[in-house]
Amino acid sequence: MAKTLDITGTSGRYWHPLSDGRLQCDLCPRFCKLRDGQRGLCFVRGRANDELVLTTYGRSSGFCVDPIEKKPLNHFLPGTPVLSFGTAGCNLACKFCQNWDISKSREFDRLQASATPGAIAEAAVQTGSRSVAYTYNDPVIFLEYAVDVAQACRERDVKNVAVTAGYITEQAREEFFRSMDAANIDLKAFTDRFYWKICGGHLQPVLDTLLYLKNETEVWFELTTLLIPGENDSQAEIEAMTQWIMEKLGPDVPLHFTAFHPDWKMNDTPSTPQTTLTRSRDIALRAGLHYVYTGNVHDFKGSSTYCHNCGEILIGRDWYELSTWNVVRAGTRSACKNCGTVIAGIFEEQPGTWGSRRQPILSMG
Repeated sequence: MAKTLDITGTSGRYWHPLSDGRLQCDLCPRFCKLRDGQRGLCFVRGRANDELVLTTYGRSSGFCVDPIEKKPLNHFLPGTPVLSFGTAGCNLACKFCQNWDISKSREFDRLQASATPGAIAEAAVQTGSRSVAYTYNDPVIFLEYAVDVAQACRERDVKNVAVTAGYITEQAREEFFRSMDAANIDLKAFTDRFYWKICGGHLQPVLDTLLYLKNETEVWFELTTLLIPGENDSQAEIEAMTQWIMEKLGPDVPLHFTAFHPDWKMNDTPSTPQTTLTRSRDIALRAGLHYVYTGNVHDFKGSSTYCHNCGEILIGRDWYELSTWNVVRAGTRSACKNCGTVIAGIFEEQPGTWGSRRQPILSMG
């Protein structure tokens, strides 16, 4: 925990007082115990007098309209634009973080100060964004802000997408995911050793989140695992992970294997070879998963969607540009144009045409 600071912010939820005078934050499994003026590891939730506050409510590190495939979500409104934003801080300490300048930020002066929930919803409408993504840093730590923005978006018929590590307590996850229509969960590895050594956390709470999403919600979710050479890319680990996904979540949850590039505190670790991604994808397909992708590399085969029944290409992808579209409506569902097999996901009759554009939003009104 950080040293004592002068803390101001918006009242936060999910905490309780302890008998020794400290307050315990119950938002995530870290359960930070705070005296007055202390912040949790995430740095954005802290104690001010006798309550816990969120210091980044209404403030963002920036807004940008992205392709939904960049989240990555390949089975949720393909081809459509998503208004993306984050704040600062994180409740994990991943040594490979590729957004470390945001997630590890201790400088709040760079955050915008006027990003109200209503303004974000209006910006989504004005830019033609079909959804808003809570991303760049983990939205779990700004739950109160994310929930308010999500409500404002739903009032404007804009969907909500969480890009998160899923490191959240049972107490808080119901409210958080009740506000979301889709999510990409970062399953960082399949060993507790990796979570503790590399991320400063534990695996089981993430698995609990995945089981909750599968069994108790209607949230569409996909998984992403960043494969780091020598750390979480062994054949044995990929086999164990994909077998667990198959048995506990089912074959229709899309899984994205993405390539690591040296960053933050792991600059001496080499980039992920293409062969590792391809091998991992093959392992997952052999395990029975229907939709497995490779990312952070140029790989048309690995980034395209195929019918698991007849093998027909359903959605062709060249980076974030869509090409082939063999998806048809089958009642309330979508199906393969060739054989009629139902495709898991949220699709429309025609894909969006946003492409690979990245459009920064310089002002929120």
